[in-house]
Amino acid sequence: MGQYSKVETDGRLMIVTINRPEVYNACHPMANEELVGVFDEFHANPELWVAIITGAGDKAFCAGNDLKYHAELQKKTGKRPVGPAKGFGGLTSRFDLEKPVIAAVNGVAMGGGFEIALACDIIVASDKATFALPEPKVGLAAGAGGMQRLSRMIPLKKAMGMMLTGRHVPAQEGYELGFVTQVVPHAELMGAAKKWAADILACSPMSVRATKQVVMRSLDVPSVEMAMRNLHYPAFVAMTKSEDTVEGPRAFAEKRKPNWKGR
Repeated sequence: MGQYSKVETDGRLMIVTINRPEVYNACHPMANEELVGVFDEFHANPELWVAIITGAGDKAFCAGNDLKYHAELQKKTGKRPVGPAKGFGGLTSRFDLEKPVIAAVNGVAMGGGFEIALACDIIVASDKATFALPEPKVGLAAGAGGMQRLSRMIPLKKAMGMMLTGRHVPAQEGYELGFVTQVVPHAELMGAAKKWAADILACSPMSVRATKQVVMRSLDVPSVEMAMRNLHYPAFVAMTKSEDTVEGPRAFAEKRKPNWKGR
């Protein structure tokens, strides 16, 4: 357990909890650096295949930047804190992570907290969750990928309606807009997130990583034809050469569960 986060492992699954409930799990530079280390370990550890990130307590997933800390630091030093190279929450600027990450949003996801969720592959939200990019209300802008990701995930006019006003969007509306994968009763949140993780873990991790890498790298390719011509993505090539690509069809033919190796 770190100073600002809790990390649990359950087989191939890593569960990360942002642990600053006294400030609605807002992150200051030290918390961000700790989370960078956590996700560095997830990235590097071949025994870990899926991660879930959530927030401590019942009120907040993450309220974003710890603005009080930032204001006090600026008052004392005249300097603004510099964000970590791999992004807010250790995730928002991490573009080389092929392993899937699930956000279990248990309450407020504001600013950088919403940006952490948007950087994940699946967002499972409590029916008490709310989402916003309220930075313009405090003279800032969503600089940890929120402006770029939300505008790609939902219709542009809907995204602009959220971003130009900073308005709060409840979980059900987030689901209807398309950035939330599933909304569940608050008490069922972690169970639902773990069910998604289990369903992913039932698949070959080589296939899962290939799928994520190809999808993410194809998003900005101008046409489907061009995107399909280039399947020389490293994770896709690794999948085609893996033991798993032999094991999967063999297990199917033998009517048994595959024994995935992840190599």
